[in-house]
Amino acid sequence: MAPGQTRIDVVRRQPQHAAAAASSSYCSATTVTVFVGLCLVGVWMTSSTLVSPAEYSLFQAAPLPRRPAPAGGTEPDVAPVDGNTTTFIREDGSDEQEEPPAARQDAVAEPTERANQPPEEQIVTDPKVAKPDGDQEQTNPDEQNVTDPKAKPDDQEQELKRDAEVFPDASQAELLNQTATDSATWRTQAAKSNTETDDKEQTATVVSGVPTADNWKLCDAEAGADYIPCLDNLEVIRKLQHDEHYEHRERHCPKEPPACLVPLPKGYRSPIRWPKSRDQIWYNNVPHTQLVEFKGHQNWVNVSGEHLIFPGGGTQFKRGALHYIDFIQEAKKDVAWGKRSRVILDVGCGVASFGGYMFDRDVLTMSFAPKDEHEAQVQFALERGIPAISAVMGTKRLPFPGGVFDVVHCARCRVPWHIEGGKLLLELNRLLRPGGYFVWSATPVYQKLPEDVEIWEAMSALTRSMCWTLVNKVKESINKKGVAIFQKPMDNRCYDARSAANPPLCGEYDNPDAVWNVSLQSCLHKLPTDPATRGSRWPEEWPLRVERPPYWLNSSEAGVYGKPAPEDFEADYEHWKRIIRNSYMEGFGIDWSAVRNVMDMKAVYGGFAAALRNMKVWVMNVVPIESPDTLPIIYERGLFGLYHDWCESFSTYPRSYDLVHANHLFSKVKKRCELLGVIVEVDRIVRPGGRLIVRDDMETISEVESIIKSLHWEVRLSYYQGKEGLLFAQKTMWRPNPSSS
Repeated sequence: MAPGQTRIDVVRRQPQHAAAAASSSYCSATTVTVFVGLCLVGVWMTSSTLVSPAEYSLFQAAPLPRRPAPAGGTEPDVAPVDGNTTTFIREDGSDEQEEPPAARQDAVAEPTERANQPPEEQIVTDPKVAKPDGDQEQTNPDEQNVTDPKAKPDDQEQELKRDAEVFPDASQAELLNQTATDSATWRTQAAKSNTETDDKEQTATVVSGVPTADNWKLCDAEAGADYIPCLDNLEVIRKLQHDEHYEHRERHCPKEPPACLVPLPKGYRSPIRWPKSRDQIWYNNVPHTQLVEFKGHQNWVNVSGEHLIFPGGGTQFKRGALHYIDFIQEAKKDVAWGKRSRVILDVGCGVASFGGYMFDRDVLTMSFAPKDEHEAQVQFALERGIPAISAVMGTKRLPFPGGVFDVVHCARCRVPWHIEGGKLLLELNRLLRPGGYFVWSATPVYQKLPEDVEIWEAMSALTRSMCWTLVNKVKESINKKGVAIFQKPMDNRCYDARSAANPPLCGEYDNPDAVWNVSLQSCLHKLPTDPATRGSRWPEEWPLRVERPPYWLNSSEAGVYGKPAPEDFEADYEHWKRIIRNSYMEGFGIDWSAVRNVMDMKAVYGGFAAALRNMKVWVMNVVPIESPDTLPIIYERGLFGLYHDWCESFSTYPRSYDLVHANHLFSKVKKRCELLGVIVEVDRIVRPGGRLIVRDDMETISEVESIIKSLHWEVRLSYYQGKEGLLFAQKTMWRPNPSSS
C-alpha cells in the first residue's frame, strides 16, 4: 500500500498473572514488542519497494518480471533492491516507486472498459502549448488513445514465463547479435555500392552532449511542420546547376544532421484509426488544400468540415480503385492479386488510394512520389495509414534491390519512359522480378491524339528492344480508361536473339543490387541461369512464401547469426513470433488498434514483420547500408522495405509512424555518427503518442534513455539483463516553446 494507507493490526498481549513473572519479563517483553514492530515496518518497506514501474505504466496490461542481478556486481544505472534481485529502474534512475500522478491514474482503463467508452485524444491548439495529460477532450473511438490499461497482477508462473520471453534464454542468445563473418555471402549495401562511410569510433559518449529540455529548439526551416532534412536542404538545392532530371527532388542531406525538433501543425490531434483513416483524416494534421483544388474533380481528395475526405478515386479510376484493381486482374488472370502477386511498386502514387485498396486483395504496395507541387501527397498517404515514401525517378537508382517486385504499376505517373534511351524504364526493369508485370495506364494507351500515338509507338519499340511482351491492351467501360500490361522475360533467350544490342547488356561488374547513391544505367541485366540462384523461378504463392526459407538460401552457407542459412531464417522467425506473442502483445499492454504504420529500423530476415502479419499493421523493413544485405530475402517472403543510412534523415514526412522498433541498431550506428542526431530523427518520424522499442547493449540503452527523456518522451520500461537492455517509450505532444527558438 501507499504510505499512510497501511494498516497494522496490533495484537494485544494478555496481562501477566504472576507479579514475579511480570517483574522479570518486563524488559524482555519490551524488546519483543520493538522487534516485532521493526519487522512489520521492514515488511511494509520491502513490499513497497518491490513494486515495479511496470505496475504503474499507462501501457502495461500485466507486470513485467524481475530478473536476478548479473553475477560479478551490478551494472551502471541498475539499482538493486537487495543483493539478489534488481533491474527495473524508475525514470529518475532510482529503484523506489512513487505513486503516479492522479491525472495518469484517471486516464487508465481496463481493456474491457475501453470497449465501452471512447478513448481520449490530444489536440494541439497552438504550437506553443500542448494540453497536459489530465486535460484531454473525449472523442470518438476512431481516434488514437495515448493511454493503455492499468497493470494487472499475475501469478508467479506467468511472470516467469513472460520473463523468459522478454529476453531469450541462453539457447537463443545468438539471436541478439550478428555473428556471421562470411563477407562473400553477406556483403553490405555500402560495399556493393562502393559507398564511402565514416567508420570512426566515437571518442566521447554522446550522452554528455545531450541538450536539456530547456535547450531544445524548433527547426527554423521553410518547410515548417513538414520538414524533411534531406529533401528540404535549400542551401544545396538552390546551388544546383541542373534540374531537368529532377535533381532538386533527390536527396541532398546536410553535412551534420539537424539537432532541432520539427513543430506540430496547429490543431494537431491523434490520427483517426485504420480502416476509417483510409477514407478520412483530420484536416489540421495535414493542412494542405492544393491537391483539393487540382485533383478534387478526379476524386482524389476533398474537404468536408474538419476532415479531408478520400473517395478512393484517381486520375485513371475516378469511380473507385477497387473496380480498377479487379479490372487489371480480369485483363490478365495470371496477375492473381494476393497469391502470385503480393508485393508491388506504385510509381507516382498521388495520395496512394491504389495501394490503400490493394490491402483488400492481400497485396502490399510500396508507393512513392516526389515532394513536389502536388504538395503533401505522400503525407496524405501516410496519415491515411498507407505505405509510402518520398522519392523520385531522377538520376539515381531507387533504394530497392534488383528483381524483387512482382508487379510495377503506373497510372498517369507523369514519367517520360520513352526518352533518353528508356533510362527510367530500364530502372523499372532492374526492379521487376523475372516474369513480373508492368501495368501502364496512361493516355497513350487509349487515346489517338498525335502526341499520344507518337508516345505509344516509342514505348512499343522500347519495350520490344527490352524483350518485354505486351500481354494485353484493353479499355474498360466504366472509367473509359485503357491499360497496357507488359511482362518481363524469365530467361535470356530473347536477349541473346536480339539483332541489335540496344539497349546494351550491363557490364559484368554492374551489380543490380547496388543502389545507394548509384547513378542510373541505360542497360539490361542478364537473368540468372543457375536454378539455385535467386530469380531463376517465381516465389511460392502467398502466404506460404512468408514462412518458408527461399529456395536459394544454401544450407552450406552460414546465415547472419551463424547457423546454416535456412535454419537461421527459421530461428529468426520463431524468435520474433515468441517475443511478439509473449512480450510485445501481452507484456507491454500496447493498444494495437491504435498502431498502423510500423518501422523496423534494422530488419534482418523480416522476422519481426512476418510475426505481425495477421495484425492490421504494415511494417517498413529497413536494412541499414552497413548491415548484411538481407533485403532480397524480405521481398522473397512477400514483405517489403528499403536500404537506408541512419546517419541521414529518412525520406518520409514528420509524424509518419505509430511504432518504431530498433534491435541492436543504435550501438552500431553510433560508431559512425552521433547518436543524438539519430534519435532526433526518430523523434521526427514518430507521431505524438507513438511508441519506440529499443533492444541493445546496456550502455546504448542508457544513452538513448537520456536523450528521449530530454525530449519529454515517457519512458515506460527500462530493463537490463547482464549487458543487454530493453527500452520502451512513448512520444508526447511536447515541443519547445517557439519563442526560445
